[in-house]
Amino acid sequence: MPPPSPIHSPGMAGQPPALPPPPLPPPPFVEQTKKVKNDVNVHKDSIRLVPDEQNPDHHLVSLTFDAMVDGRFKVDFNNSVTIYYFAKEGANASISSIYVDIYTPKGITFLKGPGQTFIQPSGYGIDLGFFVLDELSKPLEGDIFPLVIYAKSCRPSPSKDVQGIQSSSPAHAQITQAVIEKSDDGNFKVKVVKQILWVEGERYELQEIFGLSPVEAEINGGDHDDLEKECVICLSEPRDTTVLPCRHMCMCGECAKALRLQSNKCPICRQPVEQLMEIKVNTADP
Repeated sequence: MPPPSPIHSPGMAGQPPALPPPPLPPPPFVEQTKKVKNDVNVHKDSIRLVPDEQNPDHHLVSLTFDAMVDGRFKVDFNNSVTIYYFAKEGANASISSIYVDIYTPKGITFLKGPGQTFIQPSGYGIDLGFFVLDELSKPLEGDIFPLVIYAKSCRPSPSKDVQGIQSSSPAHAQITQAVIEKSDDGNFKVKVVKQILWVEGERYELQEIFGLSPVEAEINGGDHDDLEKECVICLSEPRDTTVLPCRHMCMCGECAKALRLQSNKCPICRQPVEQLMEIKVNTADP
């Protein structure tokens, strides 16, 4: 007698069902960030190109900046703001321009103080009509930017050389890299692409953290004192944890540690979370 044929029920496969994929690991949690102090900060939203009234077709750079360095040490510290056109960043906070025959960068010293207004002196500008708009509106070869603003301060080192002369510590510098676009009304406008900070020989790329500063209150016309700073989950503890890559600072540390085991979505924008970063802010610091 032949062996019985196997019986197959309708809708049943001949193999066991596939197992679900393993759950994704929770996003890593960076316990705390490193605090660095920036001697000079250029407000990137304040950068403008204004016509040079004494030199037709030439434009000058105007901006607002904060300086933590005391002005009475201006000569020793070698504080300066330098404007470059079509320049690239090099090692150790250096900047090199590719069109040195067209525009010679000139450094201008500054004094200590917050909210200062800077504008290039007449005759220090450039004729942007020399360039085609396509060159101005994007970086060349990926790292040569049409406009580079270099703000530097060199602090004297406590040590002295063999001749007893006080040496300088590595430069503290902020590098603002931007492109130049032309608006419908024919005026040039600056669009900042990146800001870089050099402190004690270390390079940092600056990123905005949403919810960290009073900018949101200013934009919405509100009062900074009334701006909610509590964790969006427990509504009691202060926010001190930022979600990456969306950079929303919206949770306290304890809620962030609990949430990372339950969800991989930002509570604000619902984007996937790659990393959680704790930022301790001491408002009493000068």
